Amino acid sequence: QAQLVESGGGSVQAGGSLRLSCAASGYSPYCMGWWRQAPGKERERVATINVKDMTSYADSVRGRFTISQDNAKDNLYLQMRTLKPEDTAMYYCAVSVWPQCPDSQAAWQYWGQGTQVTVSS
Repeated sequence: QAQLVESGGGSVQAGGSLRLSCAASGYSPYCMGWWRQAPGKERERVATINVKDMTSYADSVRGRFTISQDNAKDNLYLQMRTLKPEDTAMYYCAVSVWPQCPDSQAAWQYWGQGTQVTVSS
């Protein structure tokens, strides 16, 4: 049964850290990634990682966030450091079966339910 389940969200003060996790089942993905969406805003690609552990980051999080996966590629993580209030959003784990990690949201086929991250100033 295909499923993506995120965990690790919560409330933290600016400058703090959180680690998000995503447990995946029923997939053989080429790419996994994290997306986020704040109220009234477009969904934004945060970070991606492919089957060779090559990573990509949005400019807004590069240097602060780290995406990783386990050897079986069925668990995805996002280590978030130096969090800012503008990082506040619902964070989603997503999977793409494309041979290269795509930029477009439409090319990501499977999504988790989301986990809320709130950063206070």
